[in-house]
Amino acid sequence: MGRYVVTGGAGFIGGRIAERLVARGDEVVVLDDLSTSSARTAPDGATLVVADLSAERTYAEGLEGSFNAVLHLGAQSSGEISHLNPARDFDVNARGTLLLLQWAEATGVGKFLHASSMAVYGPVEGPVLESAPARPRSYYGVSKVAGEAAVRFFADRGLQTTTFRMFNVYGPGQNLDNLRQGMVSIYLAYLLRGESVVVKGALDRYRDFVHVDDVASAWLAALDTEGPVDRLYNLGTGRKTTVAQLLDQLGQAFGHPAAECPMTAADGTPGDMHGSVADISLIRNELGWHPEIALERGIPEMVDWARSVADATGSERKV
Repeated sequence: MGRYVVTGGAGFIGGRIAERLVARGDEVVVLDDLSTSSARTAPDGATLVVADLSAERTYAEGLEGSFNAVLHLGAQSSGEISHLNPARDFDVNARGTLLLLQWAEATGVGKFLHASSMAVYGPVEGPVLESAPARPRSYYGVSKVAGEAAVRFFADRGLQTTTFRMFNVYGPGQNLDNLRQGMVSIYLAYLLRGESVVVKGALDRYRDFVHVDDVASAWLAALDTEGPVDRLYNLGTGRKTTVAQLLDQLGQAFGHPAAECPMTAADGTPGDMHGSVADISLIRNELGWHPEIALERGIPEMVDWARSVADATGSERKV
């Protein structure tokens, strides 16, 4: 049994990872500012510390005792929102990561796992390798590049680190109230309300959609596997899905005929890339990890979950 800090552990991805750790008997401290989540979404069995990652007092007052590892998922994670307040985005994602690394080194934490993003890449045709240059097109991507640099700096000082460049994560538990982050959850939120899906950008844009349970499995595999001091992995499926194909699958899950999901076209968001898909050869070879939940299974399951949540909360639906 280990003792772990999970930042962002009341959120979508961090919460799923923290839940898995608790289920296997580990002691988990969730560190979250609850800016996009709530105390209700922190996993049962975990200790919740409400604090700001970018505030120095958090590390002097909020975390006590020793820990085996830090799993760092706390961040401002919307590319669109990052353009509204770039300084705050950088403060949370870059400064917060630096302060957390300093605390981990000072307190003797053995491992540091870090959530980065496919947003660090610039436009690349075809599956992108980890060796591709970082050419971000959003302030969010810039802040993630800075966070990665800080992680590498501390890896050179002896901290065992793993960074995941995560692609488009989706699945049950995603925030359906946030219409600026998470393509699948945004489109699903419109459909739940019986409204036309607002699509910001071209239908031939493409993404790599990876299920949250597969993501959690990859994080636990890295946590439990010894390896090089500084590891960097793409975390996706290696599968290209266009916006049109995603809408088709969502629409069919709601009972619409193929290719007839109701939609409204809108201008694209700042810094949005036309396409991104991961080359996952490295994580397959080094961690033995591979995605198990295909979109054809994951989308209907997520729709069923969203409908059950809407029914339980009395939300109005027209579907």
